[in-house]
Amino acid sequence: MFRIFFDDNYKRKKLYKSTRSTVMKEFYKKPFPNKKEFISDVDVIALDFETTGLDINDSDIVSIGLVKISQLGINLESCTHQLINTKSELSESSVVIHQITDTKSASGTNIETAIPNLLETLSGNVMLAHNAKVELGFINKMCQKLYGTDFVIPVIDTQYLAKRSLERKNQTYKPNELRLFNLRKSLNMPAYKAHNALMDAIATAELFLAMVNRISPKSNGRLSDFLS
Repeated sequence: MFRIFFDDNYKRKKLYKSTRSTVMKEFYKKPFPNKKEFISDVDVIALDFETTGLDINDSDIVSIGLVKISQLGINLESCTHQLINTKSELSESSVVIHQITDTKSASGTNIETAIPNLLETLSGNVMLAHNAKVELGFINKMCQKLYGTDFVIPVIDTQYLAKRSLERKNQTYKPNELRLFNLRKSLNMPAYKAHNALMDAIATAELFLAMVNRISPKSNGRLSDFLS
């Protein structure tokens, strides 16, 4: 009940009034889509981060990948892949996973520049990610650090949608079955190379569209049917 009154647009308005940051003012100026809108009419930004670790308080973003979904179609012209200069030496275990070396990182954009650009893209839209708490956590950490303001946005999480679907069918599952590429495999979708932020963002976007087709075959589902 309380979510009806204190939804993301309510929080957005409060943060717009309270923040002293010009960057956050610009981000919160645009209203988020109404939850009653058809999912086919909502613009969604699929997002993925590669990081030095999963501990948000002790890890850094090393790359950002994103792609836009409009009218339930992936706009490949919107694809963005941005390396981030962590300003610190990357661990060997981190490099093995995402293949971003210290040299590549040094050529990247500073996070202080990347975050305003990311917020501009996300403003007024819905964010899509797989296991979205990771991206949400890192963005919120940077917004707090740089601007002293919380980060709020409507979120669609493909991992959450998969888990919800299995639980509604009373199906048991192992945690690794909820991983992005295992879910794609279960739907007979092509395999992509993992741990590239842009490829993972596109893979998530494709998985989401496949889920929309299952949840709402006539594409008449509402945004509220998909939000985490």
